[in-house]
Amino acid sequence: MKSITIKGSERESVGKKATKALRNAGKVPCVVYGGEKPLHFSAEELSFRDLVYTPAAHTVVVEMGDGKKIDAVMQDIQFHPATDRILHIDFYQLFADKEVTMDIPVRLQGSSPGVRNGGRLLFRKRKLAIKALPAKLPDFFDVDISKLKIGDLVSVESLLNDEFAILHPENTVVVQVKMARAAVVVAEDTEEEEGAEGETAAAEGSAEDTEASES
Repeated sequence: MKSITIKGSERESVGKKATKALRNAGKVPCVVYGGEKPLHFSAEELSFRDLVYTPAAHTVVVEMGDGKKIDAVMQDIQFHPATDRILHIDFYQLFADKEVTMDIPVRLQGSSPGVRNGGRLLFRKRKLAIKALPAKLPDFFDVDISKLKIGDLVSVESLLNDEFAILHPENTVVVQVKMARAAVVVAEDTEEEEGAEGETAAAEGSAEDTEASES
């Protein structure tokens, strides 16, 4: 998995005033958990752009001013409810021999024949939670939909891998193609029209028989 370097500065104070001052200066207060003790640091808000505003998943290298580097993964992020600015980020330290839980994005490949025939593509799980060693974390789950016809689906079962554990039931639907509602309505209308035509024809035939009998 690709990694992004974040240059941080250790926070001397974690109080409300210090935190507010950091945000006013365009910086984001952060914490790295998982080590011997939590590491409180701050970094420029712009440095998180490629980590936060992307569909891809990345690990992080937190590079401190004293040269210390910490491998980590983002665990939680808080945004301002009105401005959407980043308020706070929690990270979890990575260790080569310790598994970590992470959400991995799903990427669809190909074009579904079921959709071309009028079906509706339902993308049920855009991310899947997995547990794996850092070196085994995949960038994406690539799901081929080029053979999905109407009624077909792809479940977690088909994505299982010995290198990591997927933290969802095997029957969890990732993507499926269903009959479009409009197509169902059209089909029902067609059947009703055919039925009405049959009834009309039968009535006309009956009337003709009656006329022939009277003559």
